[in-house]
Amino acid sequence: MTAIQSTGLIIAATIVLFAWNRLPVIAVACAAALSLWAAGLVTLEEAFAGFGDRAVLFIASLFIVSAALERTGVTAWCGQVLIARAGENNRIRLLLILMLAVGCLTSLVSGSGAVAALMPVAVLAAVRLGQSPGQLLMPLAFSAHAGANLLLTGSPKNFLVSEALEDSGREGFGFTEFAYVGVPLLAGTVLIVLLFGKHLLPRRSDVKLPADFSQHAQTLVEHYGLRDGLFRLRIRSRSPLIGMAADDIDLGSGTDLQLMAVQASASGLPVRGRAITQDDYLLVRGAASAVAEAAGRLHLAVRDDASLEGGNPVFNRRSGLAEVMIPPRSGLIGRPMFPGIATESGDLIVLAVHRRGEEIDYARPELEAGDTILLEGSWEALDLRLDDPDVLVVDSPDLVRRQAVPMGPGAGVAVATLAGLVVMLAFNIVPPAVAGALSACVLVAARVISVEQAGRAVHWTTVILVGAMMPISTAMMASGTAQFIADKLVSAVGTAGPTALVAGLFLLTAFLGQVMSNTATTMLVIPIAMAAAAAMHIEPQPVLMSICVAGSASFMTPIATTTNMMVMGPGGYQFGDYWKLGTPLMAWFFIVAVFLVPLIWPF
Repeated sequence: MTAIQSTGLIIAATIVLFAWNRLPVIAVACAAALSLWAAGLVTLEEAFAGFGDRAVLFIASLFIVSAALERTGVTAWCGQVLIARAGENNRIRLLLILMLAVGCLTSLVSGSGAVAALMPVAVLAAVRLGQSPGQLLMPLAFSAHAGANLLLTGSPKNFLVSEALEDSGREGFGFTEFAYVGVPLLAGTVLIVLLFGKHLLPRRSDVKLPADFSQHAQTLVEHYGLRDGLFRLRIRSRSPLIGMAADDIDLGSGTDLQLMAVQASASGLPVRGRAITQDDYLLVRGAASAVAEAAGRLHLAVRDDASLEGGNPVFNRRSGLAEVMIPPRSGLIGRPMFPGIATESGDLIVLAVHRRGEEIDYARPELEAGDTILLEGSWEALDLRLDDPDVLVVDSPDLVRRQAVPMGPGAGVAVATLAGLVVMLAFNIVPPAVAGALSACVLVAARVISVEQAGRAVHWTTVILVGAMMPISTAMMASGTAQFIADKLVSAVGTAGPTALVAGLFLLTAFLGQVMSNTATTMLVIPIAMAAAAAMHIEPQPVLMSICVAGSASFMTPIATTTNMMVMGPGGYQFGDYWKLGTPLMAWFFIVAVFLVPLIWPF
């Protein structure tokens, strides 16, 4: 068997296994790389060289930046601002703003991150409009595909085609150069959805909607009977409480106030082992009139800087609430639990304990299986301390914070880091891989995201897939497979010219992209495109940009991209729903790739 036949067989098997979708894609990709080595088509160093490639580093760093923006509530803030501007009663205006927003957001962060940030907003708006979420969510996902072509950071495939140009000795695509095709793609996508989407999208209403935590604080406060009864009071310089121990505080006999905790001004942790100082604060439960009387008598001020909209003083950028349940066989069963006591770690405070939906009798405060506890503390403490087998967390504090506390701690650093990344890429100050690595390091050093969180943020399937697929490109070039396929393709188009070549490459890339990763598809087609361009003696820029556009045309199946899969459940979509709206969008992407791209980058 010749080298070309061996390479072709391995590539065909890889495509079939990708389309079969029964094995993990990274297992298939790694098996392909090892098969190339076993067949003697690449060396061992070449088989693993992709994992150290600059494209892999850049892609991994983008995932970290994207995660930092999401964790700090920047994307949630963007979503809330957009829904406020769009309104809830105008479907066309709402669709227009949501699609433009997700397209622009995708150009800076991952498409899945942009869709995840705006999907709850779209679902909530659909409910308030009395429409099926299916009318909004597929346009959201498809707009992310178009927006991925606006900037270099929009998608891994953008960097791959730019790197291919650099490897050929030419200058790569600029940071904003993708916008020449990205803007028409996004504009056409929006126009097609607005004109035909209502008739091509399903109107099913029996769908399972994702959780909306935007009003989570108010929900918990109402459920546990704390509305208008929980206050945070700052200790002023003239307060008689200064110098006292926390256990000696007396709010006055005859009042209905309950002191829940004394917390330090800087950290928000319960005060222990020291006297109370100015600017510490008291967490108090009681009637508003009694709180006002005690505040005047003891020279206390109601803290307004920590309050969230709705007047809740314990749910803000620094601290939050979490609800936990006592499972069977928990070590806490039988232990007494009162409002106001701190947990063993000392950084979480119990606000209420319920049993079967009602507050327990504190004359018999021993916990039972099924009891629920409302805890207050810093977001960091809630994330760290609730990873305990003795309790079950009802709603993840991390997920709640991302939705309910926009622009949280570290948001400024995250936005500044993103701005720095854009500037470095736009003005080519440093190579993209260096810019991405610097940005990720700044976010970790500033503790916006921890090392562990950064590791979890990286979508390792994509990173490993890119690294493992690179030996295929090497083998295709070294064995002559890319040249062989390119010669056949050039021979097939004959005298039809480079336009026919671009059309053929678009159809090949778009077809493969419906059943396998568009990143993997682009990597397979790049060496064929480069060889075909060389055979026809044309510039590779329009050919590569065309297959980059084709790589985004993943509209026909839900398995084509992560964003397509993300909206399938909440939108109530079936497998056959995607091609209906996807067909006119595919036609528009074909027009842009085949006819517009050569006008911008001539052959």
